[in-house]
Parts: sequence; structure tokens; C-alpha cells
Amino acid sequence: MAVTVRYLGHAAFALEADGKQVVVDPFLTGNPKAAARPDELDPVAILLTHAHADHVGDALAIAKRTKAPVIATFELASWLQQQGAEAIPANHGGTVKFDGGSVKLVPAWHTSSYGEQFLAPGVPAGLVVRFGGKTVYFAGDTCLFGDMALIGEEGLDLAVLPIGDRFTMGPGDAVKAVKLLKPHVVIPCHYNTFPIIEQDPQAFARAVEEQTSARCVVLQPGERFVLE
Repeated sequence: MAVTVRYLGHAAFALEADGKQVVVDPFLTGNPKAAARPDELDPVAILLTHAHADHVGDALAIAKRTKAPVIATFELASWLQQQGAEAIPANHGGTVKFDGGSVKLVPAWHTSSYGEQFLAPGVPAGLVVRFGGKTVYFAGDTCLFGDMALIGEEGLDLAVLPIGDRFTMGPGDAVKAVKLLKPHVVIPCHYNTFPIIEQDPQAFARAVEEQTSARCVVLQPGERFVLE
């Protein structure tokens, strides 16, 4: 089965397969690169990597409208429950099933809080999503770390990696991550939304394909890639 990967801008994605949609980190409102409105999305599940506003985004509004569960680390999911969303708490190493697939939470090295009062503290996570017969890794906001080699043992069809630098890996470290993860395909994200994270994704793609066996697909916000 094929999975359609739609880049919604920044680190937001929608996966579609078998008539079902899964949304990851839906930062749309206030996102200058947003390629969709929150009311256009109708997911069966919303997956969050961490509590920063540029990842939680419109998750609460989408969850309340669609009744889709939000799957996130324990503290963030508990806070979303308090706000009226159906949320499923989990943590590193745990797997949660949703309609049509599952997500395993894996480590990420970053921080995690929401809003000016630093609500919903906790830890960030990467997401190993099994959906439509494919395995997709969303690294979330993270630096490079050696245990990405263990994540690669999940058998990754696709790895979605940040390349913006300053707050996450930069392009050089992201290439090293590809070498550890060994995915078939790589898609960069979390770059060029704001001046402070401007990068050249085509240069990253060339480095990936010169130094690894992976294919690198650069998507503009709104574009789709079919993972077959």
C-alpha cells in the first residue's frame, strides 16, 4: 500500500492511506509557511513530538472538532486532556495503536514546554509511525545522537529530519543522522520558516545522496510525496 506524505509547512505533516489521515505537529495558525487551514484536516489521530507552540499548533482545536485522539508524551497529553481534548499519554519505548496504525515513541534531545508560563513540561519524543504498510520516523526537534542507530533498526521507509540548526540539528549533523538511521527516503523539515533557521535544502539533498544510499526528497509546503 502507498502512503501519501503531505508537507504542511515547518514540521507539520499529514499522512494519508486507505482513506485515513494522520496529522503530525499541526502548527498552521501563525505559521508563515502553512499550506493548509486547520479546518481542512480530518485526521483519525494527531501525533505530537513535544509541547513547543510551533509543534502543538492547532492540535487542540483539531482534536475538539474531529474527536481524533492526540498521542503525546505523558505530561503534554495530560495537559491536553485538561483542555478538553481526547489525549492518550505514552512515553519513550511505548507503542500506541490508533485507527489504521500505531506510533512508537522514541527519544529526542530537545526541550519541551508550552506557552509563556512554560506549561506542560516534560520530555520531547521522536515518532516511529507504522501506517499504510510503511514505517515513517519523525525525528521532531532534536540534535544528533548515537542511539539513532537503534531507531534505524525499526526498518525505516522514510525519515523526516529537521535541518534548521540553532534549535535542532543543522544540515551536517542531519546527514550523519541519515547514516545512522539508514532510511530509504529522507525529507527535510523545520527550516526556512523564519530567518533564524534559513538553510539550503537542495544542498542538504545533494549531501545525503552523495554520502548515503538514501534518496532525499525536498518538498515545498503543500506538496505531496507518494511513498510506495
